[in-house]
Amino acid sequence: MKKTLATTTALTLCAASAHAVGLDRSGQGIDVLFETGNHVELSFGFTDPSLEGNALAAFGGASTGNVADGFSIFSIGLKADINDRLSFAVIGDEPFGSDVFYPGSSASTILGGTGATVDSRALTALLRYKFNDSFSVHGGLRYQEVESVVTLGGLAFNSPASPFVPSGVNGYQGNFDSDGDIGFVLGAAYEIPDIALRVAVTYNSGTTHDLPTVETIRGTQISLPGATTEVDTPESLNIDFQTGVAADTLLFGSLRYARYSDTVVSPTGFTGITGNALTDLEDGFDFELGIGRRFSDKWSGSVSVGFTTVGDDDLVSPLGPNNGSQFIAVGAKYDVNDQFAISGGIRYTSLGDATSAPGGTGVARFEGNSAVSAGLRFAYKF
Repeated sequence: MKKTLATTTALTLCAASAHAVGLDRSGQGIDVLFETGNHVELSFGFTDPSLEGNALAAFGGASTGNVADGFSIFSIGLKADINDRLSFAVIGDEPFGSDVFYPGSSASTILGGTGATVDSRALTALLRYKFNDSFSVHGGLRYQEVESVVTLGGLAFNSPASPFVPSGVNGYQGNFDSDGDIGFVLGAAYEIPDIALRVAVTYNSGTTHDLPTVETIRGTQISLPGATTEVDTPESLNIDFQTGVAADTLLFGSLRYARYSDTVVSPTGFTGITGNALTDLEDGFDFELGIGRRFSDKWSGSVSVGFTTVGDDDLVSPLGPNNGSQFIAVGAKYDVNDQFAISGGIRYTSLGDATSAPGGTGVARFEGNSAVSAGLRFAYKF
């Protein structure tokens, strides 16, 4: 059972997250910290979403086209033992992101030219101390950088034709340059090695970023020179568990809560014109449950299902036109030898239906959308 514990817990997690809670991409996982011995791993993932809608009948009913671009993610993890009780890990990942763009002319389509790109990079350093074989605590620091570009386009942002935008911002662009901040990680775990049981709880603090900002509307700058926009990334709580249920068979799962209501983007130019923030994100939960099975000395496999919670209603920002999701994922792992292993996964995500509603009034309906993710992980023990 101990060998199963080390080889099947995260097979399906190789697949890149597709539209999970808020802007989540990596889920800020720390599984590498619980690997046995000295361990290094590289993970690559790609998500291909299909996110299409139609303008409501009152706005002509035309298709929006696919508004979600495919994206890739990368992570690296290193774990090493200092002694029998103390170990450390270093993790590099891309915790948050967004790639949304509405094709079409801003002069003739309802949302053409609207889009958002969010990029992030994080480096986390962790220590784990084992009191005994059952109880341990872990914690450390995370340095994180965030940057973004947001554009607003289409007839929905005209004025006075649009009753739900106080002033015309069709043609708005906000460039939010990179800024870094340091947060912290705290957690604890309980284990029963004989049955491969582990429950780990990890708290991730939020970070605060003062992003250098340049705002324009149709090429005219509306922000002051040297302006910055303060943005908080969400604090979150991850609960991960696993337990053996039969010989070479493992039940595993996770629950993640992210407090995205704290992530408010209110650049001075846009907020001064409209009285609103650029973002409207809700807190949410992400849940996964799966089972892993070792078939031979070389091969293991897993399957899991999960969902993210839906919001209070299906009126959402045009920059994230889906409401909740459900997914199924399958994974496989091949142990090349005692030191080197390759694992991969595929995940199909059904994206929840939603109505794109700039300013709170619906203009386009998104239904029946999905995303396919695939990932690959290389792991080496030394």
